[in-house]
Order: sequence, then C-alpha cells, then structure tokens
Amino acid sequence: MADLKQLARRIFHETLMAIDIPVAMQRKLRRRGTLLHCNSTTLDLGRFSKICVVAIGKAAHAMAEGLTLVLTPDVPLEGVVAAPTAPRNAVRGMRYFVAGHPVPNLESWEAAKAILALLNRCDDRTLVFFLLSGGGSALVELPLDPAQTLEDVQALHHALVTCGAPIEAINTVRKHLSAVKGGRLAAAAGRATKLTLAVSDVPVGGESALASGPTLPDPTTIFDAEQIIREFALRGKFTVALRRWLDDGKMPETPKPGDATFANAHFFLLLGMDDLFHPAHHAAEAEGFRTTCDNTTDDWPVEKAAEYLLRQLEELRKAHAGRRVALIADGELSSPVTGNGIGGRNSAFVLACVERIDGKSVAILSAGTDGIDGNSPAAGAVADGETLARARAARLDPRDAFRRSDAHTFFARLDDTVLTGPTGNNLRDLRILIAEP
Repeated sequence: MADLKQLARRIFHETLMAIDIPVAMQRKLRRRGTLLHCNSTTLDLGRFSKICVVAIGKAAHAMAEGLTLVLTPDVPLEGVVAAPTAPRNAVRGMRYFVAGHPVPNLESWEAAKAILALLNRCDDRTLVFFLLSGGGSALVELPLDPAQTLEDVQALHHALVTCGAPIEAINTVRKHLSAVKGGRLAAAAGRATKLTLAVSDVPVGGESALASGPTLPDPTTIFDAEQIIREFALRGKFTVALRRWLDDGKMPETPKPGDATFANAHFFLLLGMDDLFHPAHHAAEAEGFRTTCDNTTDDWPVEKAAEYLLRQLEELRKAHAGRRVALIADGELSSPVTGNGIGGRNSAFVLACVERIDGKSVAILSAGTDGIDGNSPAAGAVADGETLARARAARLDPRDAFRRSDAHTFFARLDDTVLTGPTGNNLRDLRILIAEP
C-alpha cells in the first residue's frame, strides 16, 4: 500500500506541473501587433495612454510575470502586486507588498491604499488589468469605516475564517464591510477599461466570490450579510468599533449587475475547475486507473465529504471489478476550527478517512494547489489502509487529533504530509482517492 500513496503523490505533482500560469497566460492571451485578443474581447493597446496592473492573490507573482511576457518589452506597465511571498523576479514598474493570509497584515492595508491611489488616477484612456487569484480577500484589505483599525479588521477576518461558514458566505460579509471588495475596485477605476483575468478557487458560476469579487457585480445583499452574521453568531466576535458601525446602519450596498461601473469591464477565467480536473484525470489514467471526476462535495463538511467520496470510490470498484480505479474531486470543504492544533481542511479530510479505509487497498490524498493547508507548512496529507495501525503503534488517536484541529501534527509524525512549499498557483483543493482490486 506504500506504492498507492506514492502513486497518489505522483498524480498530484504531475497535476501541479500541468497548470503553469505563465504558460496559460501566453496560450490564452494572443497579441497581434497592438491588438490583444482575450476570448471574445479584442483590445487595441495603441489607444491607451496608460496601462496599469493590479495583481492580488496567491498566484499574483506568476500572473504578473505571465502578463509581462505577453505585453513587454514595448508596453510600459505600472501597478501593484499583493501576494503572501516576495517575488523571485520583480516586474519593472510594479510595487510589491508581502501581505497577510488568512488574516490581513499591515502590508495588506498598505497594498489596498496603494491600489486605490493608482485607480483614482485612471481615466478613459487607461487600461487596467486586474489579475485575481485565491487568497486575495486577506491579502488586500481596507475597511469602509475609516475609524476602524488594522486590529479591528484582523479580528473580523479571524472570526470569519474560524466560524465554519462556507467561503461564499464568508465573502458575502467581507464584501459589505470592505472598501476594496464586492465590485468596489472596479468602481474606483472609474471610466477606465477594465480586464479581469482570474485563476479561480471558487465554484463555477461563483466567480464573484473570488478574492471577494473586487471587480465584479455583487449578487449578494446587505440582508444576506446580516443573516450570515446572525446564523454563525459572529457579532459577539467583532470588535466594539465594528459593532458600533453596524448599529449605526452605515453599511452601504455593493455595486450590482447593471451598474455603470461595469459598462466597460470584462472578465475572463484564465484557469478554472476544468483546467485542474483534466490534467489530474490524465495523470491518473496514465498510471492505469479507471478515473472519474466529481465536484459534488464542494463546500461540504469534511466528514460528510469523506463518507460520500469513499462510497463513490467503492461504487467505482464494483463497476470496474479487477481494475485500478481513481476518483478525483476538487473544491473547498468546510472544516471549523475546534482546537488549537496545526492543520487545515485538506489534512482534516484525510484524517476523517483514516478509520474508514483501515485495512483496505486504498490511498487518499488531499492538498491545496497553493501548497498551503490552513496554518500548517504543508499542502495537505496522504493516508492508506495501513495508516490507522501505524498511528496506533505511535500512540496517535485520529479522533482526538481531529477534535483538536491537529491533523498536520498527526500526519507529520507518520511522515505522511504533502510538502510542496508555496506553489505560486491557487486553483482549487484537489482530492485523489485511488484503489486497487
């Protein structure tokens, strides 16, 4: 069964190699002289006096580098890049901020101010490229209420990411409290032409949740935000300053579809769910597995997702008797923090599978394509039918580790973490479930 774990690791790493962002940028943005073709949109770069770039998210560096390969050396750029790491290759004309995730830091705050200052100088002869990827909600942040401090914003984000709400609900609240989310960056750019390129870690059709939708019309409302705050008992976790602002009824509505803000705005998905599923499916098939992809469990609690996906894996085994089978799933699961341990939703998912696969010829891998799982240094974890016996021999209790939100420590003791370091990408989490006859 050790071989199954290695196969799962290989499928994951081959998938990572297949979703290179600069390559995708050069493939999907086609330049012919001054004309730039992006999907069904064609822009004449020659009619703009200034071209700006706002890159936000875990994939911001790779996206900025990829755009530079398409546009330079003859197109001068200026802009702001906010990412969780420093750039390896700085792009000329860019200001860089090493911002905080999952909780904003001072650089997140300063990045937001720099972006707003840049956009406020735009006019109808400006083209703005917004390069968005996952993690952007924390990496760039500024409150609508000028009386609130960075500490107020940090408390808000901590409350949101630990409350157990699905990411779409979390971002609904963020949009209505932030000066840079829910379409407000598009509004700040005024009459400029705006082209948003996205590497998406949100469900198909839910792109306005990506980085909390700074450039897209917001389909959610103040009522939705207030309902989520009540449902997840968030008010008591907010600071006095934020509660006072809410009580004063100062929350404004976000820009909606049809708003003039979006009259000259375009959105293009650079990489999404299919771009993750296809290489993972191909890598599994290349290893001899009959493979099926399934994104049914998106936003599900980790234990419910584990039960469902393992049941689907068993159905695959029955349907293809005598054959290796693989089930590929993506999406972000719900994993409320219930202890002070180290880990994230990916290692928690694998931990939830450990007892269920005991003794079986099965391996489970779950990892983030950004290389980061919660507050751990790993991307995720991998387990097989021997993991429970090895854990007991090491006096490790999977249920206790799950209860303490300490999945990473559990798998680190068994040398079963998936370590990649920050990948510079951020599509969705990937779960690989494989089985032998």
